[in-house]
Amino acid sequence: MNSRAFMGILLVMFGAFLFFNQGFDFGTGHIIGLLWPSMFVIPLGLFFHWMYFSMTGRKGTGLLIPGGILVTAGVVCQISMLFDSWGYMWPGFIFAVAIGLFEFYFFGGRNKYLLIPISILTVLSLIFFTVFSIGALLSSFSNQPILAVVLILFGAVLLVGWKKRPV
Repeated sequence: MNSRAFMGILLVMFGAFLFFNQGFDFGTGHIIGLLWPSMFVIPLGLFFHWMYFSMTGRKGTGLLIPGGILVTAGVVCQISMLFDSWGYMWPGFIFAVAIGLFEFYFFGGRNKYLLIPISILTVLSLIFFTVFSIGALLSSFSNQPILAVVLILFGAVLLVGWKKRPV
């Protein structure tokens, strides 16, 4: 793709963004405040990965732990900043440690004892994600008739039950 086509695509996307976001503030502080994880945290994590993969002989496996933590935490922070979902995304920081340790396990010596904290941290973060997501979902639908209809239908199915036909 030549540079004119790339620049044209960028201008069309920026114009569409301006058209659909009429009330958006384009101040430098607002942009940096919104995109700081993509500007500072994720590149630092990618730098740690680049340092490991560019080494000959792959000796610095310890670089993968902070690299995995920073990339995952940066993604969690970026999603939280864009969608204002800090209350639901915080278990991602627990998961970030599990990712860093898993990279160390996978590319390192495959020490099987590392799988214990990796599993504990992963399950813990998934439990917290599930609990807080279901809680947020139920609180947002608490006044909605949709939830009532779904609960009534589910209860009716449980009461009546599905009858199996003999084969």
